[in-house]
Amino acid sequence: MSSSLEGRVAVVFGVANKRSIAWAIAQALHSAGAKLVITYQNERLEQEAKDLILSLPGAEGLMCDVSSDVEIEHLFTQLKERYGKLHVLVHSVAFAPADAMKGEFVNTTRDAFRIAHDVSVYSLVAVARAAAPLMEDGGSMITMTYYGAEKVVPHYNVMGVAKAALECTVRYLAHDLGRRKIRVNAISAGPIKTLAARGVAGLGDMLKSHAERAPLQRNVEVSEVGSTGLFLASDASSGITGEIIYVDCGYNIMGF
Repeated sequence: MSSSLEGRVAVVFGVANKRSIAWAIAQALHSAGAKLVITYQNERLEQEAKDLILSLPGAEGLMCDVSSDVEIEHLFTQLKERYGKLHVLVHSVAFAPADAMKGEFVNTTRDAFRIAHDVSVYSLVAVARAAAPLMEDGGSMITMTYYGAEKVVPHYNVMGVAKAALECTVRYLAHDLGRRKIRVNAISAGPIKTLAARGVAGLGDMLKSHAERAPLQRNVEVSEVGSTGLFLASDASSGITGEIIYVDCGYNIMGF
């Protein structure tokens, strides 16, 4: 099976800057020949996103706040008008209020819980529903999770609960969309120094622990996550759906 994406259209949500996982996946998809659309959340983030997009010849940038059904509808209307079909969707979006990532999980507010699940989980349902009619030839949807969905990671707090919901969402979407030949999978990456990860207290200790305990004795590189994204987007993974693919140098297999 080929990993070429020549002639296929991909949309990537969640590119924050050049260190983000979404950007690594976008680069991998572009190198494989995909026609690429990269979204940015708002006008404030537009310029940085456009600077990155310009480095990928032929890529296009469009604005979309995934917490808004109106903006999601508008985005996919634009995609249909410009490209007709869609083949790959990358959802690399997560957010929780900063205060919810500090202290004890038991102190999570109702509002913080709602926001974390709306932005980090429901957004996948919303964009999947909008994308599915454009995936007339089948397709691949990819989202990003983390080991904190399964085990307690200090300070990850409500985001761990949201990621658990996200992983369950992947399975339900895979069931619903499988009949349309649309695959839905998640990548569970080890800790990486992204902008989002810096919001988690104790990131340095987390990186040190992973490198010491992982079978490969190191932390994962963002480019390795990008390569896995390309694999899941391509025909090389045509028989895989509803799965959590670990890209963490083996850390998740260890008991202690």
